[in-house]
Amino acid sequence: MTIAVGIVGCAGRMGKMLAKAVMDDNECCLSGGTENVDKFVGQDIGKLIGTEEIGRRVLDDTKELFNVSDVVIDFTTPKSTILNISVAKETETPLIIGTTGFSSKDDEFIRESVDRTVIVKSSNFSIGINIIQSEIEKISGMLGSQYDAEILEMHHRNKIDAPSGTAIDLGKAIANGRKQDFSEVARFIREGEIGKRQYGEIGFSTLRGGEIIGDHSVMFTSPNETIKFTHNAHSRSIFSDGAILAAKWSINAKAGLYSMQDVLRIS
Repeated sequence: MTIAVGIVGCAGRMGKMLAKAVMDDNECCLSGGTENVDKFVGQDIGKLIGTEEIGRRVLDDTKELFNVSDVVIDFTTPKSTILNISVAKETETPLIIGTTGFSSKDDEFIRESVDRTVIVKSSNFSIGINIIQSEIEKISGMLGSQYDAEILEMHHRNKIDAPSGTAIDLGKAIANGRKQDFSEVARFIREGEIGKRQYGEIGFSTLRGGEIIGDHSVMFTSPNETIKFTHNAHSRSIFSDGAILAAKWSINAKAGLYSMQDVLRIS
């Protein structure tokens, strides 16, 4: 069976890569894409992404896209994604979410919206990151708070949220391993005379510049040693490949909220 996959925000950098990855996958076909920018609406998606015309025009009607798709992939913005979740719920179409920067209110809305459809939500669809996240949770439980935990992330200059969703998820993995409340131990800002580092806190450092796709490092440091996990994304294709894997998996899943670790069976 060929899976019809729709792409929300198909004219963006990630949207174009997702559309091309779907077209290159022999188990999938591109059902269409949407954009909210007038200059893209009506264009042939194939031409938009730099290939030959494929007879699929860019739509501005999200519901139309969901109606002709078996599953939809959304790597846009929190505001757009929240609207698309309502459409996914109405049409009972699985939705793969790679958007980051959601508020706690947004997250609550997402959790409440999966009674009739499948949502796979991940801050990072890289297989490597998800394996590291799983291992970090185990290791942080063994090391405990006597090892200081720090997370460093760097992304391209155009990324609009900070820290990255991946960095936050890595921090939550550390807190889960230690059986801590993440909101109580996360330290996002250090400036001025802040006093000595508190035991048990999880520190975050954010860098932005150039065209860095995504670099993440997690460090556990004691007086005698440092244990370091590092992941560097060399191509955005790791995200599109993972999203398509999740899209295929979602077709046979029961209604509910899932992560990429569920897809990879490592959670």
